[in-house]
This record gives sequence, structure tokens and C-alpha cells, in this order.
Amino acid sequence: MIKGIHHAGFSVVDMERSLDFYCNKLGFKKAFELQQSNGEPWIVYVKVADGNFIELFYEGIEGEKERVRHICFEVEDIQETADQLKKNGVHLEVEITQGKSLNYQFWIKDPDGNWIEFMEMNPESPQMKS
Repeated sequence: MIKGIHHAGFSVVDMERSLDFYCNKLGFKKAFELQQSNGEPWIVYVKVADGNFIELFYEGIEGEKERVRHICFEVEDIQETADQLKKNGVHLEVEITQGKSLNYQFWIKDPDGNWIEFMEMNPESPQMKS
């Protein structure tokens, strides 16, 4: 079901300062960026190791603030995982959708309201190509 932790997401106030910290000081590598539908900057992916990333969200983007701080688990089969969680009594806050990076995902909340993302990787996604 769950393969491992794929990424953690953080909201940042100053993207350049954050990229300097994660890339120049910690030695990670900027992998790629995603834009919002209107072309505005949205997320910068920083590669920690093969298959492991940090998502840096530009601060203040409407509709995203709630889910910015989250953890994402990579799964083998998104539908099977969603079905199993539902069978176990877990409510899906966001049903399965295909994201801008081509991967399939769904979202739940833990008992304290923390967001948890589940993602099945698409071989054509920028994460898989980086």
C-alpha cells in the first residue's frame, strides 16, 4: 500500500532565501517549479534524494494555505489505497484527482486536522524525470 514518504510541504515567505537555505546550505537541488493555472508561481520542488522532495509553496496563495504544511505518502495503487482507507472508516477530504504534475492524489486529515496526501506517481511526472 504505502511505499514511503514522498515529500513534505512548507509555506515560505521569501523563496530565494529558502532556496539558498535548502540548496546552498543543506546541499539539496532545485528540481522544478509548478505554476498556478493563471501562470503565477505556485510551488518549487527541492530534491532531497531520489524519490524524496520538499515542496516550497509561495506564501499567501488563496485556497492553498490550509494544505501547505503536509506530508505525502507515495503509494503503489491510488484507487486500492483509497478503497482500503474508506473500508477502515477514513473519510477522504479530497477524492482522487490528477494533479498538475500528472500524479494521482487524494487527501485526508488526521484526528488533529493535519493534512495527509497520498500520491501514485506517473512515469511522465517531473518528479520521476528529475
